[in-house]
Amino acid sequence: MSVQVVAAKMAEVELKDVPTGKDLPAESPVTPTSEGKSSLGLLTPNPAKMPQASAMKRSDPQQNGGEAFVNRDGTVAEAPRMKKIQFADQKQEFNKRPSKIGRRSLSRSISQSSTDSYSSAASYTDSSDDETSPRDKQQKNSKGNGDFCIKNIKQADFGRSEPRGRNPSPVPRWWAAPTSLPRLLHPTAAVLMETLSALGAQCRWAACNIYSTQNEVAAALAEGGFSVFAWKGESEDDFWWCIDRCVNVEGWQPNMILDDGGDLTHWIYKKYPNMFKKIKGIVEESVTGVHRLYQLSKAGKLCVPAMNVNDSVTKQKFDNLYCCRESILDGLKRTTDVMFGGKQVVVCGYGEVGKGCCAALKAMGSIVYVTEIDPICALQACMDGFRLVKLNEVIRQVDIVITCTGNKNVVVREYLDRMKNGCIVCNMGHSNTEIDVASLRTPELTWERVRSQVDHVIWPDGKRIVLLAEGRLLNLSCSTVPTFVLSITATTQALALIELYNAPEGRYKQDVYLLPKKMDEYVASLHLPTFDAHLTELSDEQAKYLGLNKNGPFKPNYYRYENTSKTTSAPA
Repeated sequence: MSVQVVAAKMAEVELKDVPTGKDLPAESPVTPTSEGKSSLGLLTPNPAKMPQASAMKRSDPQQNGGEAFVNRDGTVAEAPRMKKIQFADQKQEFNKRPSKIGRRSLSRSISQSSTDSYSSAASYTDSSDDETSPRDKQQKNSKGNGDFCIKNIKQADFGRSEPRGRNPSPVPRWWAAPTSLPRLLHPTAAVLMETLSALGAQCRWAACNIYSTQNEVAAALAEGGFSVFAWKGESEDDFWWCIDRCVNVEGWQPNMILDDGGDLTHWIYKKYPNMFKKIKGIVEESVTGVHRLYQLSKAGKLCVPAMNVNDSVTKQKFDNLYCCRESILDGLKRTTDVMFGGKQVVVCGYGEVGKGCCAALKAMGSIVYVTEIDPICALQACMDGFRLVKLNEVIRQVDIVITCTGNKNVVVREYLDRMKNGCIVCNMGHSNTEIDVASLRTPELTWERVRSQVDHVIWPDGKRIVLLAEGRLLNLSCSTVPTFVLSITATTQALALIELYNAPEGRYKQDVYLLPKKMDEYVASLHLPTFDAHLTELSDEQAKYLGLNKNGPFKPNYYRYENTSKTTSAPA
């Protein structure tokens, strides 16, 4: 069997042990070691010991400006003299506008303690290297392979240790199956890419967001022999160049696509349509990408089956709801240090992402307004205690504006002009089209980069708004995504790809499908042991009364756990 994916191409390997939608085992998660044995464990940090105080400090004007130490025997010891901090230039004028290089250095130093605090200082060890575009550098790993384009291959050692420093994923490594994981480079994705390689895949990887790549993780993957084309802070041109390098390779043909946002699918349709002759299916995990698939389907241009992972229960509830409930606060704190109590916030959209954001902000003491077009979601917002408004009704008074719609032009120039001074504007949807950032790039407005991913846009009268990540996805650009949530989503994507590839001819038409309920339930069951959770089992009598199989599925395919999606469900 040969399985090829953008970005993964399977060699001759038979995946007999990987369950499909009709045969899902219930064994416990295990992680195979290099010897082929199974192991399961967590990395536990060894906390440093706190030093014990052996002396008390007292004030003494005769010694060292008033500082002395009283030992336990009652004697007084002179405290060490304090050294003054010396600036390189004592006459430096801090109100003077810094040079281009100075601004760049200042931005790095600030971001290292805020938005990029989760990345290593290794990212900034070679300042001259940061000034050179990765596209202009010739890099090779230790084995002489140069089929990659990343920021700095020298960061590979730190990138190798980064995944181990996170909370480990509970999903078994073999479960990755014949697929690439999201094109977002993250420590968990790195582990899954290595799993794909162990299964015989040849992975090619590009980023789904110009700010989401962790450079040290990309370096570790490149050093490991993976074809990675991504770095943090790509330009728009770099972004499409990386996707093209990922796809356009002589002698390499994908047969499965895993996408996040629809850009990869769009690029292949636009530039390499003949590739679809050998592609068996597409798996998409975002609202924006799914919308683009529906557009293709409606126009009769969807020439392969597609699996809508975004609307699977495990993606909607855990990635969209629970993850965003935490990452919205993380992203705002890292970038702005804002105090949430008493702030007036408007959240545009009350889907799963919007629900998570609203719940988090309300819990922190914010006054939250909601805008919504769907009357069902709107009613849910009202029942949850939020005031439903139109954006123009509150735009002058709110302190924070958050978009969570997956739509375009939600916050247009008219609203940006009416915002109060200091209003924070950010996007938690997917695409950078929700906020009309292009309308702000006009001569009368001044852009001031105050730290990494944070821009002040200044009006002629002095009013300024705080724009985060240039309108791109806040939690990918400015914070981290918990590995536990990525584990759930990645497992769901892997199952979707296995299902599409192994499905007999005729099961799936050229349409968009949801993951079968049985697979959704299996993904959830894999992650329950993390909480030491114990499922109740139905008795034979109870199962017969409900008309269910004792092992599931426990809900019909149309049961959406409060979702209102109208997607075609995959056959059970």
